[in-house]
Amino acid sequence: MLNYFLVALSGLLLSVILGIPILRLCKKFHLSQTILHYVDKHASKSGTPTMGGFIFIISSLIASLIFVRGEYYFPVLILLTMVGFGLLGFLDDFIKIKFHKNEGLKPYQKIIGQVAISLIIALFVYFKIGSNLDFFGLNLDLKIFIIPFIVVFFVAVTNSVNLLDGLDGLASGVSATYLLFFGAIVALLGQYNYAIISFAIFGALLGFLVFNGFPAKIFMGDTGSLALGGIIASLAVFSGLELILPIMGILYVLTALSDILQVGYYKKTHKRIFKMAPLHHHFEQSGVHENRIVTVYILVTLLFCSACLMGYMAVTGVI
Repeated sequence: MLNYFLVALSGLLLSVILGIPILRLCKKFHLSQTILHYVDKHASKSGTPTMGGFIFIISSLIASLIFVRGEYYFPVLILLTMVGFGLLGFLDDFIKIKFHKNEGLKPYQKIIGQVAISLIIALFVYFKIGSNLDFFGLNLDLKIFIIPFIVVFFVAVTNSVNLLDGLDGLASGVSATYLLFFGAIVALLGQYNYAIISFAIFGALLGFLVFNGFPAKIFMGDTGSLALGGIIASLAVFSGLELILPIMGILYVLTALSDILQVGYYKKTHKRIFKMAPLHHHFEQSGVHENRIVTVYILVTLLFCSACLMGYMAVTGVI
């Protein structure tokens, strides 16, 4: 229990310490975010430094490696997955900054990169870990179909987290809440190293919020959002808890679903379901301040995560 607290504290302190020089470097080299012209409420944010994801990526890597114990192979692979997705996001951010536009990599290029990393992980899991999924003590064996399932799972999660990153502190706040409870669940199940990584990122995200909370001094960029999606997905996959992610991460699901529905409906009817997608932008366009949106999103995540934690506490006989 003490190690879980210490790793979270380490992640937080490292994030705050590293955040200052990283923010200065981003400003010095003009690594700033280009705001889409139709996001009128965010016009004042144009020029805000981006690539801030490096703050929590580096911090969580250091904190995790200090506290991981026993078999290092799986934890290191999980952390490398975060780095891999982070590098893909960095390439996307770099193109945006270099050419001064909001579009970096083409959507198909992002998908190819995501599928390539996901496929490597899927093959490893199938041959080295197994094909079982756990859902509150119930086991589902997907056999060979675990491979395409994991690939689709990774692509869905990373893109959902990426879409959620639209307001100051939104993706970082929701994900920190998710990882706090996910860490508690895997700790309860005796998966020490996965809990350590979860709490390390939780702490690092809290430190990042010092810079990313409203008004944001720096954005995580695709560097951060893809890395964050990658580590959230890989922790679920390696622990066999993929099926609880849509419940705990209900707002990842709703965010992605709102975007899919908006695009599909518009292509068919040339009309919109929401004032703007993803969903958080709809609320913003409806006059709700982004601070209130972020707070409600975190509270909803807290509620659903608490329900899942209580479910596993019941399964393991803690309550």
